[in-house]
Amino acid sequence: MRQILRTALVGYGSVAEKMHAPLIDICQDLDLVAVVERNGSRCEKKFPKVRTFRSLDDLLLADAADLICITTPNEFHFPMAKQCLLAGKHVVVDKPVTIHSWEAEELAKLADEKGLVCSVFHNRRFDGDFRTLEQLVAEDTLGRLVYLESHFDRFRPEVSENWREKEVPGNGITFDLGSHLIDQVVLLFGKPKAVCADIQRQRKHAIADDYFDISLYYDDFKARVTAGVLVNVPTPRFLLLGEKGSFQKYFLDVQEQAFKDGLKPEGPDWGVDFPERWGTLYLEEQTIQRQTVSGDYRIYYQNVADAIAQKHPLKVTLAQAISVLKIIEAAFKSAALGIRVWQEEGKW
Repeated sequence: MRQILRTALVGYGSVAEKMHAPLIDICQDLDLVAVVERNGSRCEKKFPKVRTFRSLDDLLLADAADLICITTPNEFHFPMAKQCLLAGKHVVVDKPVTIHSWEAEELAKLADEKGLVCSVFHNRRFDGDFRTLEQLVAEDTLGRLVYLESHFDRFRPEVSENWREKEVPGNGITFDLGSHLIDQVVLLFGKPKAVCADIQRQRKHAIADDYFDISLYYDDFKARVTAGVLVNVPTPRFLLLGEKGSFQKYFLDVQEQAFKDGLKPEGPDWGVDFPERWGTLYLEEQTIQRQTVSGDYRIYYQNVADAIAQKHPLKVTLAQAISVLKIIEAAFKSAALGIRVWQEEGKW
């Protein structure tokens, strides 16, 4: 008999409302039954059977959920995830899992001791453009690879009221988009040997970092991940160079905009890229449009449910998230000191 997991959201901001809640709702093994909202009951308006709590303490006291998904500002990820694990609950934490790698290591130890699932919402592993990149690397289409460039650029010249742009722990674009881009590189190529970073506040009156350019060095390969909010021209999402040719892909994955438009993540057409947005393979004697593999964030929550109920391997583990956090820590160190930071015996 299929086990349906009672699932709760802690926090109901934009990402929880437009992405987490719909993904949980359509997952056949999860039942969205509760939410923690400090003010109002917005989740109940979309999901009438959901019960609203005013605090995580109240949610845990009521024993209302088996799986708890934490979508609060970054500074609350560690204490809330720890509290949930101590209460015997499985946990999903939006990225970054914590602000400091030692906090994530403590969560990993606690989850292991209690036999609980704790995963991180690195949903951009399931972007169509990245899944296409994975396919190209697996097929050895470009031969020996020498360089990857990964952009996630936007044009947002005004500083917003979002907590990520305020003076709070874990703010800024490096913890936000940097977590995704670094995670993708490490998933494909493993841990780098060295990191060199430029992290800036480019807009007037910016409090948090709003630009990064981070290079990750391997034996005979370099990956560069960069993001900024003053980029008002098209930049490639990916540029991959190898001995047999190059691959270039513009445009972001279609799923984020679909969520913003209020579309439900259902059906075979979900995450399908438009042909005019496909990437291009530049080989030695021919140029080929490469169809984008369909993006599918639904894979993430189904895997979490399977890991809990059927002991399937997690696709996004705390060990992987810890590696990403340590690289981010090395990047901030590199940017502050103006040096390349090396990894020695697993330490930066």
